[in-house]
Amino acid sequence: MRVPFCWVWLSLPALGLLAGSLTTSSAADDQASPAAIKLESLKWPQFKERLASIKDARYTLVDAWATTCGPCKENFPHLMEMNRKYGEKGLAVISLSLDDPTDAKAVAAAEKFLQEKKAAFTHVLLDENYGDGFDKLDINTIPAVFIFDPTGKEVKRFTMDDPNHQFTYEQVEKEVIALLAGSSPGPAGK
Repeated sequence: MRVPFCWVWLSLPALGLLAGSLTTSSAADDQASPAAIKLESLKWPQFKERLASIKDARYTLVDAWATTCGPCKENFPHLMEMNRKYGEKGLAVISLSLDDPTDAKAVAAAEKFLQEKKAAFTHVLLDENYGDGFDKLDINTIPAVFIFDPTGKEVKRFTMDDPNHQFTYEQVEKEVIALLAGSSPGPAGK
């Protein structure tokens, strides 16, 4: 089992770029009532099945996060922006919480966070032993973003595992745009 770790975001210019890219967001476009927002608990095989069952999307973007990860929560608005901008163009968005499913306070905090954000897309709590999500995703730290094709095959990953090659959400968006357009700009992340 890997020890869960949340990478501290060290790139201030990247944060500035991210903040600047979010100014065009319309809150009404990507929000739902808190009662409509659910954190669905799934085991790893169920989650993989879910990825392969999303047939109305050309790609699925999965953002791995936890309530204990400050950068994950700070960047969550970008996930909402991706859903708003590209949802109707063929992108499904899933937030994958790696919070401890046996810790009622952690699960409640994750649900509260999602309800406060009023994010209108799929939210999954990985129902595995705490820390196993890192092994299953083959990552050492979060935030981490993955893009899957309609069969559930991973086509791109963005991780913070290599301190010399940190991803930005601007890179994720460029990749999404390229994939939806039928091309890919090349390697990023891992």
